This record gives sequence, structure tokens and C-alpha cells, in this order.
Amino acid sequence: MAILRIDSSAKTEGSVSSQLLDLIEARLDGDVTRRDVGDNPLPVITGTWVSSNFTPAEKRTEDQKKALAESDALIAEIQAADTLLIALPVYNFTVPAALKAWIDLICRAGVTFKYTENGPIGLLEGKRAVIAMASGGTAKGGPVDYASPYLSHIMNFIGITDVQIVAADGQSQDADAAMARAKEQIEALAL
Repeated sequence: MAILRIDSSAKTEGSVSSQLLDLIEARLDGDVTRRDVGDNPLPVITGTWVSSNFTPAEKRTEDQKKALAESDALIAEIQAADTLLIALPVYNFTVPAALKAWIDLICRAGVTFKYTENGPIGLLEGKRAVIAMASGGTAKGGPVDYASPYLSHIMNFIGITDVQIVAADGQSQDADAAMARAKEQIEALAL
């Protein structure tokens, strides 16, 4: 099994979302490709990136190809993976900026999804994603949880419909209980 692991916490040590991914990864058997977008930030999309992306591939200049190179590499990682493991630390009720940059770079019309007369269709079918959510006070599925539904939607949008979420939420109230609940969820995962 080919596994793509995306860490996105700004914490280089003690990240709960990364600890959860460690536990999930330990249950899997496969080759792991690691990308830490929290500690090694990705570029944000720019006007040059957008115009390069909407230029037909055969007409792109060398500068346009260079502008899309990081995005191409990120997409190739997903295409090569059977399973994505994604760390989701919740910052201000949503995904961290580092993870949003990754999302912006991997959502590309004609590459990871396409538009049809019935709406967009994801092109990365047959994969699964396991999301490790960690939050201080944002409850998974609660009224201010904009992170987990958004990331689940993005996975579905690009064609990954098998999405499971493990949550160590409510850490500011009782960190030990939050981690114990998350460990139970990991043990119950269908991997």
C-alpha cells in the first residue's frame, strides 16, 4: 500500500494531530511518503499560478511550467497514493493556512477534478483519506467546526469519498480524555 502522510501543524514538537497520525500509520502496512506543510510551508497561489493553470499544457511557457511545478509534484504524490493520512489541527475553527495552501495547490480543474454539465466530478477515485483532527475547544461536528466538514468536502470534491476522521477534540477541557477517545477511534478504524 502506498501512503501519503500530510502533517500540517505549526508545532514541530508535541503536535497532537501528528501524534495521532503516528498511531494510525503504525496500524498500516505500506510505503509512506511524508510531507510536512506546517514546518515546510508551501507557496500560495498567485495570479501567475492561476494564469499558468488555465493555459493549455501544450502552450505553457517554461515560466508557466515552473509556476505549476510544486502543484504538479503534490498532485503526483496523491495520484501515487492509495491512502492519505492528513493531520488537521484546528486553528480558529478551521484548517491552518499551511494546509489551505496545500488544498489550493492540489485542487486543479482538469487534473484532480473536472467540470461537467451536472457539476464538478473528482478524478482521484479509489483512494481513501484518514484525517486526524486535534482541537482545543472546537468539537468535531459542532456548530463552529468549519475544519472537518471542509476537509471532508475537499477530499470528496477531488474524488476521494472514503473519508474517516479521528478526533482528539476538546483538549482544553481534558487533554487526556480527548486523547483516550481518539485512541479508541483509531482502534475502531477499518484499515
